Amino acid sequence: MRWINQHPGNGLRLALALMPFALVLIAYTIGSVERLAENPNDKLLPGLSALADAVNRMAFMPEARTGNYLLWTDTAASLQRLAGGLGLATALALLFGLIIGVLPFARALFSPFVAAISMVPPLALLPILFIVMGLGEGSKIALIVIGVAPIIIRDLALTAISLPRELIVKAETLSASSWQIALRVVLPQILPRLITTLRLQLGPAWLFLIAAEAISSDSGLGYRIFLVRRYLSMDVIFPYVIWITVLAVATDILLDRLRITFFPWSELEKGK
Repeated sequence: MRWINQHPGNGLRLALALMPFALVLIAYTIGSVERLAENPNDKLLPGLSALADAVNRMAFMPEARTGNYLLWTDTAASLQRLAGGLGLATALALLFGLIIGVLPFARALFSPFVAAISMVPPLALLPILFIVMGLGEGSKIALIVIGVAPIIIRDLALTAISLPRELIVKAETLSASSWQIALRVVLPQILPRLITTLRLQLGPAWLFLIAAEAISSDSGLGYRIFLVRRYLSMDVIFPYVIWITVLAVATDILLDRLRITFFPWSELEKGK
């Protein structure tokens, strides 16, 4: 049997999925032990016990000055900004993606502009946003919107354009208006793609958020990472990076479950 037709069982699939993580952990442990053996004060690769102590200090011990549990305070601040940026980006993308995909005149008007905006490096706009909007929450949320919304708009518009023409013709023969076609034919077809595209934009959204928090903020996961880097506190940076990854992966899984729950037919299109 060809390898392309062989599929691992559930147990083997789980083992294969965990293997890269186990190899990274083993490599880190070996590197940490060797560096600490040469220099017990080495900060580049702290031992697992040092990482555990840092997690306990940041997550389960209140800070002396504010009384806050820093990891949870930073997480709440970052998630609020991320949710605001992605929520606004999703609303704009759904509106303009639907309009561009359905109406040829709107496509001629907006499509070149959206394509051009999607090519602008969002981080290059960060100083402009801080100057125009100030250093508050608005500029951080705006960076996320500018970074991800144009990509989602283009993807949704292309999805709408690529729908079989027969669907539109059938709706027209039933005397459906343009907006009825948009809302009752096209919209249900692009909503699963919206969730998928949003999943693909989680990584860039976190990147823009961390960058904005690093430059100007007094709380947040990105702020904390760049605050402690001056002290070479890798025992704090590593857990924070891992925690950001866990949050992103959990969000990705949640969005996929929402897609399957509300649009189960989208799984059939993937051959599952």
